[in-house]
Amino acid sequence: MCLLAGCAVTKLPPTQSLPPPAGLFPANALLTQRALFTARGRQFALNGYLALSETDGKRLIVTENFGNVMADLLVKPDGRVFVLRSSRMFPERYIRRLMAADVACIFGGAPTLDCPVTMPETNHFVLDRGGYKLDLRIVGTKPGIQPAAMFDETAALKK
Repeated sequence: MCLLAGCAVTKLPPTQSLPPPAGLFPANALLTQRALFTARGRQFALNGYLALSETDGKRLIVTENFGNVMADLLVKPDGRVFVLRSSRMFPERYIRRLMAADVACIFGGAPTLDCPVTMPETNHFVLDRGGYKLDLRIVGTKPGIQPAAMFDETAALKK
């Protein structure tokens, strides 16, 4: 049918695989996120909360739709990574190696190589590493200094 009637094809502008521009997010803020994580042909809807602190680092908490924590990650400004909670879906080695790199790639501190993220629109990021894909949207931003306890790597040890 398409061959008989002819098809109009609109070529979309190419997206660049570059890290998001510096200053896209406040230095101190709490970001609320929604994500679609695709791996091995399966898709998972996830929620996330990312606390940003200019002096204390980045704290990412990933939950599933019913509120169960799937991953809890703290990345200090010097690059040290602390896995505060892992899960069957996101084991510690995955969080430490890949999730920490994804946080750095999208939210700053990323190395210049291997940051395959595109921004189709404002507050929308698509990270495709081949083995998995993350379609991430920032749905809320609350600027302001976050509590220091959010960035305490010993908190998990005190439980």
